[in-house]
Parts: sequence; structure tokens; C-alpha cells
Amino acid sequence: MSQSETITIIQQALYTILIVSAPMLGVALLIGLVVSVFQAATQINEQTLAFVPKIIGVFAALIIFGPWMLNKLMDFSVRLFDYMNLVAR
Repeated sequence: MSQSETITIIQQALYTILIVSAPMLGVALLIGLVVSVFQAATQINEQTLAFVPKIIGVFAALIIFGPWMLNKLMDFSVRLFDYMNLVAR
């Protein structure tokens, strides 16, 4: 296996990680923004107020996007094992 092939595999792995984690990070970011606006409007300065909605939102995103995320990870794994099979021959 050459250096360029290794770099390509690492690039594909990082891209897959970014794509798979994006829904949960997006939901957490959106909920954090909404809670921050609410805190600014009501002048509530409680630091722990954002944690529970974020946790619930991330779990909901995991339930909703879980099958899609699993398919993305399985596709990457199948491509990786197929490539390893080709290299071994």
C-alpha cells in the first residue's frame, strides 16, 4: 500500500466522521443558540440551563438520524474491507 492510498483512506475516514457527526452537532448548536437567546431575553444567567435540552436534542437526533448514520458507517467499512481484500491479492 502506497502513501497516497493511505492518505486517501484517511481522508475518506475523516470525511465520514464529519458527515456522520454533523446532524448531532447541528442540533446541539441550534438548541444552544435558542437557549442563549432565551437567556439573553430573560436575563437568566444559569450556566447549566443549556445542558438538559442539548442532551435531549442530541438523543433525539441520534434516534432520528441513527439508521442513516449506520448506513454511512457501514458503506465506509465495506469499501475499506473491499480495498483491503484487493490489496491482499
